[in-house]
Amino acid sequence: MSRRSVSRKKLESYLQEVDVFDNPKMQLEQYPTTPHLAASMLHTIHTHFNDLEGKCVADLGVGSGVLSLGCSMLGCSYVLGVDIDPEALAICANNISEFDITNIDLLHCDIRSLVNHPGRLHGAFDVVVMNPPFGTKNNQGIDMLFLQAGLALARTSVYSLHKTSTREHILRTAKQCGVEAEVVARLEFDLANTLWCHKSESVDIKVDFYRFSHKT
Repeated sequence: MSRRSVSRKKLESYLQEVDVFDNPKMQLEQYPTTPHLAASMLHTIHTHFNDLEGKCVADLGVGSGVLSLGCSMLGCSYVLGVDIDPEALAICANNISEFDITNIDLLHCDIRSLVNHPGRLHGAFDVVVMNPPFGTKNNQGIDMLFLQAGLALARTSVYSLHKTSTREHILRTAKQCGVEAEVVARLEFDLANTLWCHKSESVDIKVDFYRFSHKT
């Protein structure tokens, strides 16, 4: 497979084969990133910003690995997937094995520990990608902790999804952190009925796709 020639549609078809959670944990807001959304995000990062091919990438809240796998398919040199849930990491490891991909490693770690004490991971990655928990259940503010961790780990840019309703807060936080924030696209997150608290079959949540970049 020529990584340069992978179209968005082809990438989405590959990501359709990624196994997701059988029993997602509500407290961790384990909503899988759909293949369509992941392909749209990653293809934009790849073609518009040239921020994947040959790059060292961290995927925070890796889950089942759809973003990490997509990054690898688009030619990144290395990916580190980070997650607090060992069961999610096991699913991700199986997906990596099924795709026979060798440049993805996984780390069992609480994102909160990376905010103020990133250690050797500080500035170790060109790019961070993530679809963080929105913090709408039991973890208010967790999305901002993910963003802070991403900014600590990335040398150049962080790509992330956040609810459109929080845009003013996100932009204000980015300014306080001294980074540039750009809303690359306005998307809809198709939240399927996977948890016991869901009443509808699916809900479309309006989200902003951001690029955060360190000022030079």
